[in-house]
Amino acid sequence: MADISIRKIGQTGRITFTRPKALNALSYDMCIAIEDALDAWASDDDVKMIVIDAEGEKAFCAGGDIAELYETGMAGNFAFGRKFWADEYRMNAKLFEFCKPVASFMQGFTMGGGVGVGCHASHRVVGDTSQIAMPECGIGLVPDVGGSYILAHAPGHLGEYLGLTASRLGASDAIFAGFSDYYIPESKWPDLISALEESGDWTLIDAAAHEVPASALRKDETEINAFFNGESLTDILNALQGSDLPFAEKALKKLARNSPLAMGCTLEIIHRVRGIDSIRPALEQEYRFTYRAMQDGDFLEGIRAQIIDKDRNPRWKHDLNTLPAAAVSQMLMPLGEAKLTFEKGD
Repeated sequence: MADISIRKIGQTGRITFTRPKALNALSYDMCIAIEDALDAWASDDDVKMIVIDAEGEKAFCAGGDIAELYETGMAGNFAFGRKFWADEYRMNAKLFEFCKPVASFMQGFTMGGGVGVGCHASHRVVGDTSQIAMPECGIGLVPDVGGSYILAHAPGHLGEYLGLTASRLGASDAIFAGFSDYYIPESKWPDLISALEESGDWTLIDAAAHEVPASALRKDETEINAFFNGESLTDILNALQGSDLPFAEKALKKLARNSPLAMGCTLEIIHRVRGIDSIRPALEQEYRFTYRAMQDGDFLEGIRAQIIDKDRNPRWKHDLNTLPAAAVSQMLMPLGEAKLTFEKGD
């Protein structure tokens, strides 16, 4: 496949995103190819570990390829998106639970679907150009592909802050927030990957790691925990709107861009997932939302405003200050027979 290279080199299974002009956006076929590789390599004694990287300098993977999702959704075909997400989430779970070490090297942008691949590896490497984010609320989705699991396990209420504001994380912030493990200058990546291919020895990553620079997010930790500890989006908004701190003003500007429904559901999912050690319940909660996102949510309008018309003026279903609690509950209700099962062929 032209968009992804999957092969065995030495002691490793190798996955490389090869569509740099599209910022290595993750298509449905790429998701299936990754899953098939995981299935094959799990029992392959020649594969000691997996190494995932990407071509180009701008992005490891800047997100899912949403053009087809938009086209099918606008045509009233919601089944395609539901299958896309269900199959992608199954791949995310397999990657997170994989029985052998998985190393990811994430340069440039790693967002959305890219987080679902790179940030579920066991050995996650970032460098000086790395920018990691979960910006889904800006297009009417929730942080998905298991991103809610990472957010729920971030220190304090950092997960709520990152999920609602879609803030980007450099290398040090990504490590602090739990999206990465190692800081290694990118100039050293080719030699390290070659050594991994030859030896299959994942401990070489530990040996190559550099001391991480200080996290800029740490200076805002007190404010983040104070303002983003509310039970609902309204609680958080009331706290921010009642403050004259520069932090509160900046946070409100970020929240004002995003779908209120998506933010309310993001907050609820993070709260439900916190304290759970398996990624599957997180993916199940996310799927309840994405299953309904086209028909009942803001997804199609968010894509129109950000990607299609690019007017940056989405007409969300709800006002930021008057999001009904019932709307959040309805988006996250159990799906019955349509629930995510993680079984191939569903």
